[in-house]
Amino acid sequence: MLFTEPTFLFLFLPVLLGAYFVTRVHGRYANWLLLVASVLFYAKGGGGFTWLMLGSIAFNYWMAIFVDRAKRVSPERARLVLAAAIASNLVVLAWFKYANFFADNLAAVLALMGTSGPALGKVLLPIGISFYTFHAISYVVDVYRGDATAQKSPVHAALYLLLFPQLIAGPIIRYKDIAHQLARRVVSLDDFVYGIRRFVIGLGKKVLIANIVAVPADGIFALPPEKLIGPYAWAGIVCYTLQIYFDFSGYSDMAIGLGRMFGFTFPENFRWPYIADSVQEFWRRWHMSLSSWFRDYLYVPLGGNRVAPWKTYRNLVTVFFLCGLWHGASWNFVVWGLFHGSFLVIERLGVSRVLTRLPRSARHLYLLVVVMVGWVFFRAPDLPSALIYLKTMFGFGHGEMPPLRLSWYLTREVRFAMLAGFIGATPIVPWLREKTFRQPVAWQAFAAE
Repeated sequence: MLFTEPTFLFLFLPVLLGAYFVTRVHGRYANWLLLVASVLFYAKGGGGFTWLMLGSIAFNYWMAIFVDRAKRVSPERARLVLAAAIASNLVVLAWFKYANFFADNLAAVLALMGTSGPALGKVLLPIGISFYTFHAISYVVDVYRGDATAQKSPVHAALYLLLFPQLIAGPIIRYKDIAHQLARRVVSLDDFVYGIRRFVIGLGKKVLIANIVAVPADGIFALPPEKLIGPYAWAGIVCYTLQIYFDFSGYSDMAIGLGRMFGFTFPENFRWPYIADSVQEFWRRWHMSLSSWFRDYLYVPLGGNRVAPWKTYRNLVTVFFLCGLWHGASWNFVVWGLFHGSFLVIERLGVSRVLTRLPRSARHLYLLVVVMVGWVFFRAPDLPSALIYLKTMFGFGHGEMPPLRLSWYLTREVRFAMLAGFIGATPIVPWLREKTFRQPVAWQAFAAE
Protein backbone atom coordinates (compact mmCIF):
# COMPACT_ATOMS: atom_id res chain seq x y z
CA MET A 1 0.00 0.00 0.00
CA LEU A 2 1.63 3.23 -1.17
CA PHE A 3 1.22 6.48 0.76
CA THR A 4 -0.14 8.07 -2.41
CA GLU A 5 -2.93 5.53 -2.94
CA PRO A 6 -6.54 6.68 -2.32
CA THR A 7 -7.05 3.58 -0.15
CA PHE A 8 -4.30 4.78 2.18
CA LEU A 9 -5.19 8.47 2.12
CA PHE A 10 -8.96 8.20 2.48
CA LEU A 11 -9.47 4.93 4.36
CA PHE A 12 -6.48 3.41 6.12
CA LEU A 13 -4.91 6.59 7.53
CA PRO A 14 -8.05 8.44 8.78
CA VAL A 15 -9.52 5.29 10.34
CA LEU A 16 -6.21 4.48 12.03
CA LEU A 17 -5.76 8.03 13.33
CA GLY A 18 -9.26 8.05 14.76
CA ALA A 19 -8.82 4.67 16.43
CA TYR A 20 -5.34 5.60 17.68
CA PHE A 21 -6.41 8.71 19.53
CA VAL A 22 -9.30 6.81 21.08
CA THR A 23 -6.94 4.11 22.35
CA ARG A 24 -4.54 6.75 23.68
CA VAL A 25 -6.99 7.06 26.55
CA HIS A 26 -5.81 3.54 27.40
CA GLY A 27 -2.15 3.93 26.48
CA ARG A 28 -1.23 0.24 26.62
CA TYR A 29 -3.43 -0.46 23.60
CA ALA A 30 -1.85 2.18 21.33
CA ASN A 31 1.16 0.06 20.39
CA TRP A 32 -1.04 -2.98 19.82
CA LEU A 33 -3.18 -0.95 17.44
CA LEU A 34 -0.17 0.36 15.52
CA LEU A 35 1.28 -3.15 15.32
CA VAL A 36 -1.92 -4.67 13.94
CA ALA A 37 -2.26 -1.76 11.49
CA SER A 38 1.35 -2.23 10.37
CA VAL A 39 0.78 -5.94 9.75
CA LEU A 40 -2.30 -5.14 7.66
CA PHE A 41 -0.38 -2.42 5.82
CA TYR A 42 2.40 -4.85 4.91
CA ALA A 43 0.01 -7.70 4.08
CA LYS A 44 -1.78 -5.50 1.52
CA GLY A 45 1.30 -5.61 -0.71
CA GLY A 46 3.43 -8.34 0.87
CA GLY A 47 0.82 -11.10 0.80
CA GLY A 48 2.31 -14.41 1.86
CA PHE A 49 5.63 -12.78 2.67
CA THR A 50 3.97 -11.31 5.77
CA TRP A 51 4.78 -14.60 7.49
CA LEU A 52 8.43 -14.20 6.54
CA MET A 53 8.42 -10.73 8.06
CA LEU A 54 6.79 -11.97 11.28
CA GLY A 55 9.27 -14.84 11.44
CA SER A 56 12.16 -12.40 11.03
CA ILE A 57 10.77 -10.27 13.85
CA ALA A 58 10.46 -13.25 16.19
CA PHE A 59 13.96 -14.46 15.31
CA ASN A 60 15.63 -11.09 15.92
CA TYR A 61 13.63 -10.50 19.09
CA TRP A 62 15.03 -13.67 20.61
CA MET A 63 18.53 -13.25 19.19
CA ALA A 64 18.82 -9.83 20.83
CA ILE A 65 17.83 -11.37 24.16
CA PHE A 66 20.32 -14.22 23.67
CA VAL A 67 23.08 -11.72 22.83
CA ASP A 68 22.27 -9.75 25.97
CA ARG A 69 22.41 -12.90 28.11
CA ALA A 70 25.55 -14.22 26.44
CA LYS A 71 27.41 -10.98 27.20
CA ARG A 72 27.05 -11.78 30.89
CA VAL A 73 28.66 -15.19 30.37
CA SER A 74 31.54 -14.47 27.99
CA PRO A 75 32.38 -12.06 25.15
CA GLU A 76 33.20 -14.99 22.88
CA ARG A 77 29.76 -16.52 23.27
CA ALA A 78 28.12 -13.15 22.65
CA ARG A 79 30.14 -12.72 19.45
CA LEU A 80 29.07 -16.17 18.25
CA VAL A 81 25.39 -15.39 18.86
CA LEU A 82 25.80 -12.01 17.15
CA ALA A 83 27.52 -13.59 14.15
CA ALA A 84 24.73 -16.18 13.87
CA ALA A 85 22.08 -13.43 13.95
CA ILE A 86 23.82 -11.29 11.31
CA ALA A 87 24.55 -14.27 9.07
CA SER A 88 20.96 -15.50 9.24
CA ASN A 89 19.58 -12.10 8.32
CA LEU A 90 22.02 -11.74 5.44
CA VAL A 91 21.32 -15.25 4.12
CA VAL A 92 17.60 -14.51 3.94
CA LEU A 93 18.29 -11.17 2.22
CA ALA A 94 20.76 -12.78 -0.20
CA TRP A 95 18.37 -15.54 -1.17
CA PHE A 96 15.36 -13.40 -1.91
CA LYS A 97 17.15 -10.39 -3.39
CA TYR A 98 20.24 -11.84 -5.08
CA ALA A 99 19.62 -15.53 -5.84
CA ASN A 100 18.42 -14.85 -9.39
CA PHE A 101 21.22 -12.32 -9.97
CA PHE A 102 23.93 -14.79 -9.02
CA ALA A 103 22.20 -17.67 -10.82
CA ASP A 104 21.92 -15.66 -14.05
CA ASN A 105 25.58 -14.65 -13.92
CA LEU A 106 26.67 -18.20 -13.13
CA ALA A 107 24.62 -19.45 -16.08
CA ALA A 108 26.31 -16.87 -18.34
CA VAL A 109 29.77 -17.98 -17.19
CA LEU A 110 28.92 -21.65 -17.64
CA ALA A 111 27.52 -20.94 -21.11
CA LEU A 112 30.88 -19.43 -22.12
CA MET A 113 32.50 -22.65 -20.97
CA GLY A 114 30.09 -24.70 -23.09
CA THR A 115 28.13 -26.17 -20.23
CA SER A 116 25.09 -25.36 -18.15
CA GLY A 117 24.02 -25.56 -14.54
CA PRO A 118 20.72 -26.27 -12.80
CA ALA A 119 17.98 -23.77 -13.60
CA LEU A 120 16.60 -21.59 -10.82
CA GLY A 121 13.02 -20.43 -10.96
CA LYS A 122 12.04 -16.83 -10.39
CA VAL A 123 12.56 -15.90 -6.73
CA LEU A 124 10.06 -13.23 -5.73
CA LEU A 125 11.32 -10.26 -3.72
CA PRO A 126 9.50 -9.44 -0.46
CA ILE A 127 8.58 -5.77 -0.17
CA GLY A 128 10.89 -3.76 2.08
CA ILE A 129 13.24 -6.66 2.87
CA SER A 130 16.35 -4.46 2.51
CA PHE A 131 15.05 -1.94 5.03
CA TYR A 132 13.81 -4.31 7.70
CA THR A 133 16.96 -6.45 7.38
CA PHE A 134 19.13 -3.41 8.10
CA HIS A 135 16.84 -2.44 10.99
CA ALA A 136 17.14 -5.94 12.46
CA ILE A 137 20.92 -6.09 12.11
CA SER A 138 21.44 -2.67 13.68
CA TYR A 139 19.15 -3.65 16.59
CA VAL A 140 21.08 -6.82 17.45
CA VAL A 141 24.46 -5.11 16.96
CA ASP A 142 23.46 -2.19 19.21
CA VAL A 143 22.45 -4.65 21.93
CA TYR A 144 25.82 -6.39 21.58
CA ARG A 145 27.70 -3.09 21.76
CA GLY A 146 25.75 -1.98 24.80
CA ASP A 147 24.21 0.98 22.94
CA ALA A 148 20.74 -0.48 23.56
CA THR A 149 19.07 -2.92 25.92
CA ALA A 150 17.34 -5.98 24.51
CA GLN A 151 13.63 -5.26 24.37
CA LYS A 152 11.68 -7.68 26.56
CA SER A 153 8.29 -6.69 25.20
CA PRO A 154 7.59 -8.56 21.93
CA VAL A 155 5.05 -5.88 20.99
CA HIS A 156 7.62 -3.06 21.30
CA ALA A 157 10.27 -5.05 19.42
CA ALA A 158 7.84 -5.97 16.65
CA LEU A 159 6.60 -2.40 16.35
CA TYR A 160 10.15 -1.11 15.93
CA LEU A 161 10.77 -3.47 13.01
CA LEU A 162 7.29 -3.26 11.48
CA LEU A 163 6.15 0.34 12.09
CA PHE A 164 4.41 1.13 8.81
CA PRO A 165 5.58 4.74 8.11
CA GLN A 166 9.23 3.67 7.69
CA LEU A 167 8.70 0.04 6.68
CA ILE A 168 8.92 0.27 2.89
CA ALA A 169 11.19 3.21 2.06
CA GLY A 170 12.87 4.34 5.27
CA PRO A 171 14.41 6.30 6.78
CA ILE A 172 16.51 3.63 8.50
CA ILE A 173 15.95 4.16 12.21
CA ARG A 174 18.24 2.94 15.00
CA TYR A 175 16.50 1.14 17.83
CA LYS A 176 18.44 3.13 20.44
CA ASP A 177 16.98 6.35 19.00
CA ILE A 178 13.38 5.20 19.23
CA ALA A 179 13.32 2.84 22.24
CA HIS A 180 12.05 5.47 24.68
CA GLN A 181 9.37 6.54 22.18
CA LEU A 182 8.09 2.97 21.98
CA ALA A 183 7.65 2.94 25.75
CA ARG A 184 6.05 6.37 26.10
CA ARG A 185 5.24 9.25 23.79
CA VAL A 186 2.99 12.28 23.77
CA VAL A 187 1.40 13.78 20.66
CA SER A 188 0.99 17.51 21.09
CA LEU A 189 -1.16 19.61 18.79
CA ASP A 190 2.01 21.22 17.40
CA ASP A 191 3.47 17.79 16.67
CA PHE A 192 0.32 16.66 14.92
CA VAL A 193 0.11 19.82 12.81
CA TYR A 194 3.79 19.52 11.92
CA GLY A 195 3.22 15.89 10.94
CA ILE A 196 0.36 16.82 8.62
CA ARG A 197 2.36 19.63 7.07
CA ARG A 198 5.39 17.41 6.52
CA PHE A 199 3.26 14.64 5.03
CA VAL A 200 1.59 17.07 2.62
CA ILE A 201 5.01 18.41 1.55
CA GLY A 202 6.19 14.87 0.82
CA LEU A 203 2.97 14.02 -1.01
CA GLY A 204 3.40 17.14 -3.15
CA LYS A 205 6.99 16.22 -3.94
CA LYS A 206 5.95 12.78 -5.08
CA VAL A 207 2.75 13.59 -6.98
CA LEU A 208 3.38 17.10 -8.31
CA ILE A 209 7.07 16.85 -9.18
CA ALA A 210 8.46 13.28 -9.21
CA ASN A 211 5.52 11.70 -11.03
CA ILE A 212 5.36 14.52 -13.59
CA VAL A 213 9.06 14.55 -14.56
CA ALA A 214 9.07 10.74 -14.59
CA VAL A 215 7.00 10.76 -17.79
CA PRO A 216 9.63 12.39 -20.06
CA ALA A 217 12.43 10.53 -18.25
CA ASP A 218 10.76 7.18 -18.98
CA GLY A 219 9.99 8.17 -22.56
CA ILE A 220 13.52 9.32 -23.39
CA PHE A 221 15.24 6.38 -21.69
CA ALA A 222 12.97 4.07 -23.69
CA LEU A 223 14.18 5.50 -27.02
CA PRO A 224 16.32 3.07 -29.05
CA PRO A 225 20.00 4.13 -29.41
CA GLU A 226 19.54 4.95 -33.10
CA LYS A 227 16.81 7.46 -32.19
CA LEU A 228 18.63 9.23 -29.34
CA ILE A 229 20.66 12.41 -29.62
CA GLY A 230 22.50 14.59 -27.11
CA PRO A 231 19.86 17.19 -26.17
CA TYR A 232 17.28 14.46 -25.57
CA ALA A 233 19.71 12.45 -23.47
CA TRP A 234 20.51 15.46 -21.28
CA ALA A 235 16.82 16.31 -20.93
CA GLY A 236 16.10 12.73 -19.88
CA ILE A 237 18.78 12.59 -17.22
CA VAL A 238 17.91 16.04 -15.83
CA CYS A 239 14.30 14.89 -15.45
CA TYR A 240 15.41 11.66 -13.81
CA THR A 241 17.76 13.54 -11.47
CA LEU A 242 14.78 15.52 -10.24
CA GLN A 243 12.51 12.48 -10.20
CA ILE A 244 14.70 10.29 -8.00
CA TYR A 245 15.35 13.05 -5.48
CA PHE A 246 11.75 14.12 -5.09
CA ASP A 247 10.60 10.51 -5.07
CA PHE A 248 13.01 9.39 -2.33
CA SER A 249 12.85 12.56 -0.25
CA GLY A 250 9.09 12.79 -0.73
CA TYR A 251 8.58 9.34 0.78
CA SER A 252 10.98 10.24 3.61
CA ASP A 253 8.98 13.40 4.30
CA MET A 254 5.75 11.44 4.35
CA ALA A 255 7.27 8.86 6.71
CA ILE A 256 8.58 11.57 9.04
CA GLY A 257 5.22 13.31 9.00
CA LEU A 258 3.27 10.11 9.67
CA GLY A 259 5.63 9.22 12.48
CA ARG A 260 5.13 12.62 14.11
CA MET A 261 1.33 12.24 13.92
CA PHE A 262 1.68 9.13 16.08
CA GLY A 263 4.24 10.64 18.44
CA PHE A 264 7.48 9.35 16.87
CA THR A 265 10.40 11.56 15.86
CA PHE A 266 12.32 10.06 12.95
CA PRO A 267 15.72 11.31 11.75
CA GLU A 268 16.05 13.53 8.70
CA ASN A 269 17.04 11.67 5.57
CA PHE A 270 17.83 14.36 2.97
CA ARG A 271 19.34 17.81 3.31
CA TRP A 272 19.40 19.45 -0.14
CA PRO A 273 22.02 17.08 -1.62
CA TYR A 274 22.09 18.82 -5.00
CA ILE A 275 23.58 21.99 -3.52
CA ALA A 276 26.73 20.06 -2.54
CA ASP A 277 30.01 20.90 -4.24
CA SER A 278 31.79 17.55 -3.77
CA VAL A 279 30.85 13.89 -3.74
CA GLN A 280 31.86 13.71 -0.09
CA GLU A 281 29.40 16.46 0.78
CA PHE A 282 26.73 14.91 -1.43
CA TRP A 283 26.81 11.73 0.66
CA ARG A 284 26.55 13.75 3.85
CA ARG A 285 23.25 15.10 2.48
CA TRP A 286 21.79 12.21 0.44
CA HIS A 287 19.88 9.35 2.15
CA MET A 288 21.64 10.20 5.40
CA SER A 289 20.18 7.33 7.41
CA LEU A 290 21.58 4.82 4.90
CA SER A 291 24.97 6.57 4.73
CA SER A 292 25.28 6.62 8.51
CA TRP A 293 24.22 2.96 8.70
CA PHE A 294 27.01 1.88 6.34
CA ARG A 295 29.44 4.14 8.20
CA ASP A 296 28.65 2.80 11.67
CA TYR A 297 28.08 -0.87 10.90
CA LEU A 298 30.55 -1.48 8.06
CA TYR A 299 33.01 1.34 7.36
CA VAL A 300 34.08 1.93 10.99
CA PRO A 301 34.35 -1.81 11.85
CA LEU A 302 36.57 -2.22 8.76
CA GLY A 303 38.87 0.44 10.20
CA GLY A 304 37.35 3.54 8.63
CA ASN A 305 39.95 6.22 8.09
CA ARG A 306 41.98 5.20 11.14
CA VAL A 307 44.10 2.82 9.08
CA ALA A 308 46.68 3.19 6.32
CA PRO A 309 45.47 5.34 3.40
CA TRP A 310 45.23 2.43 0.98
CA LYS A 311 43.05 0.55 3.47
CA THR A 312 40.81 3.59 3.84
CA TYR A 313 40.37 3.63 0.07
CA ARG A 314 39.64 -0.08 0.11
CA ASN A 315 37.04 0.46 2.83
CA LEU A 316 35.34 3.23 0.85
CA VAL A 317 35.14 1.15 -2.32
CA THR A 318 33.90 -1.88 -0.38
CA VAL A 319 31.19 0.13 1.34
CA PHE A 320 29.94 1.66 -1.89
CA PHE A 321 30.12 -1.63 -3.75
CA LEU A 322 27.75 -3.05 -1.12
CA CYS A 323 25.71 0.16 -1.12
CA GLY A 324 25.14 -0.31 -4.83
CA LEU A 325 24.13 -3.95 -4.37
CA TRP A 326 21.79 -2.95 -1.55
CA HIS A 327 19.85 -0.74 -3.97
CA GLY A 328 19.32 -3.53 -6.48
CA ALA A 329 20.55 -6.86 -7.81
CA SER A 330 22.12 -5.85 -11.12
CA TRP A 331 25.49 -4.81 -12.50
CA ASN A 332 24.15 -1.31 -13.07
CA PHE A 333 23.80 -0.79 -9.33
CA VAL A 334 27.21 -2.32 -8.70
CA VAL A 335 28.79 0.08 -11.20
CA TRP A 336 26.84 2.99 -9.68
CA GLY A 337 28.18 2.15 -6.22
CA LEU A 338 31.76 1.66 -7.43
CA PHE A 339 31.49 4.90 -9.42
CA HIS A 340 30.65 6.91 -6.31
CA GLY A 341 33.19 5.03 -4.20
CA SER A 342 35.89 5.78 -6.77
CA PHE A 343 35.11 9.49 -6.73
CA LEU A 344 35.32 9.52 -2.94
CA VAL A 345 38.77 7.97 -3.24
CA ILE A 346 39.78 10.41 -6.00
CA GLU A 347 38.72 13.38 -3.89
CA ARG A 348 40.73 12.05 -0.93
CA LEU A 349 43.77 11.64 -3.19
CA GLY A 350 43.95 15.40 -3.68
CA VAL A 351 41.17 16.41 -6.05
CA SER A 352 39.24 17.95 -3.14
CA ARG A 353 42.13 20.40 -2.57
CA VAL A 354 42.00 21.36 -6.23
CA LEU A 355 38.24 21.81 -6.04
CA THR A 356 38.51 24.23 -3.12
CA ARG A 357 40.51 26.60 -5.35
CA LEU A 358 37.73 26.71 -7.95
CA PRO A 359 34.71 29.05 -7.84
CA ARG A 360 31.70 27.61 -6.02
CA SER A 361 29.74 27.47 -9.28
CA ALA A 362 32.45 25.32 -10.90
CA ARG A 363 32.54 22.94 -7.92
CA HIS A 364 28.77 22.69 -7.99
CA LEU A 365 28.75 21.95 -11.73
CA TYR A 366 31.36 19.22 -11.17
CA LEU A 367 29.15 17.59 -8.53
CA LEU A 368 26.01 17.71 -10.65
CA VAL A 369 27.76 16.18 -13.68
CA VAL A 370 29.21 13.37 -11.56
CA VAL A 371 25.86 12.66 -9.94
CA MET A 372 23.96 12.71 -13.24
CA VAL A 373 26.46 10.35 -14.85
CA GLY A 374 25.93 8.03 -11.91
CA TRP A 375 22.16 8.28 -12.24
CA VAL A 376 22.41 7.00 -15.82
CA PHE A 377 23.64 3.66 -14.44
CA PHE A 378 20.89 3.77 -11.82
CA ARG A 379 18.11 4.35 -14.38
CA ALA A 380 19.19 2.51 -17.53
CA PRO A 381 17.77 -1.03 -17.97
CA ASP A 382 21.19 -2.64 -18.36
CA LEU A 383 24.88 -1.83 -18.56
CA PRO A 384 25.21 -1.65 -22.38
CA SER A 385 22.24 0.75 -22.52
CA ALA A 386 23.83 2.94 -19.84
CA LEU A 387 27.12 3.15 -21.75
CA ILE A 388 25.37 4.04 -25.01
CA TYR A 389 23.31 6.69 -23.22
CA LEU A 390 26.46 8.24 -21.72
CA LYS A 391 28.19 8.26 -25.12
CA THR A 392 25.21 10.12 -26.55
CA MET A 393 25.21 12.63 -23.68
CA PHE A 394 28.83 13.56 -24.36
CA GLY A 395 28.59 13.75 -28.15
CA PHE A 396 29.82 10.30 -29.16
CA GLY A 397 26.49 8.80 -30.13
CA HIS A 398 25.34 7.99 -33.64
CA GLY A 399 21.61 8.41 -33.30
CA GLU A 400 19.29 10.28 -35.63
CA MET A 401 16.65 12.85 -34.76
CA PRO A 402 13.85 11.12 -32.78
CA PRO A 403 10.38 11.05 -34.38
CA LEU A 404 8.99 13.38 -31.71
CA ARG A 405 10.28 16.87 -30.99
CA LEU A 406 11.83 17.55 -27.59
CA SER A 407 8.97 19.91 -26.78
CA TRP A 408 6.63 16.91 -26.97
CA TYR A 409 8.42 15.47 -23.92
CA LEU A 410 9.00 18.77 -22.13
CA THR A 411 5.42 19.97 -22.08
CA ARG A 412 4.31 23.08 -20.20
CA GLU A 413 3.30 20.90 -17.24
CA VAL A 414 6.71 19.20 -17.21
CA ARG A 415 8.57 22.49 -17.47
CA PHE A 416 6.58 23.89 -14.56
CA ALA A 417 7.35 20.76 -12.48
CA MET A 418 11.04 21.06 -13.40
CA LEU A 419 11.08 24.71 -12.30
CA ALA A 420 9.44 23.74 -9.02
CA GLY A 421 12.02 20.99 -8.69
CA PHE A 422 14.96 23.32 -9.29
CA ILE A 423 13.64 25.64 -6.57
CA GLY A 424 12.64 22.87 -4.16
CA ALA A 425 16.03 21.17 -4.41
CA THR A 426 17.62 24.23 -2.78
CA PRO A 427 17.01 26.06 0.53
CA ILE A 428 15.54 29.07 -1.31
CA VAL A 429 12.02 28.64 0.09
CA PRO A 430 12.96 28.61 3.80
CA TRP A 431 15.44 31.44 3.17
CA LEU A 432 12.68 33.58 1.63
CA ARG A 433 10.37 32.67 4.49
CA GLU A 434 12.97 33.81 6.99
CA LYS A 435 13.54 37.09 5.15
CA THR A 436 9.84 37.75 4.58
CA PHE A 437 8.58 37.12 8.10
CA ARG A 438 11.75 38.26 9.87
CA GLN A 439 11.66 35.16 12.01
CA PRO A 440 14.46 32.64 12.46
CA VAL A 441 13.72 29.38 10.67
CA ALA A 442 14.50 25.96 12.12
CA TRP A 443 16.54 24.89 9.12
CA GLN A 444 16.63 21.26 10.22
CA ALA A 445 12.85 21.16 10.00
CA PHE A 446 12.98 22.30 6.38
CA ALA A 447 15.85 20.00 5.42
CA ALA A 448 13.71 18.04 3.00
CA GLU A 449 11.63 20.85 1.55
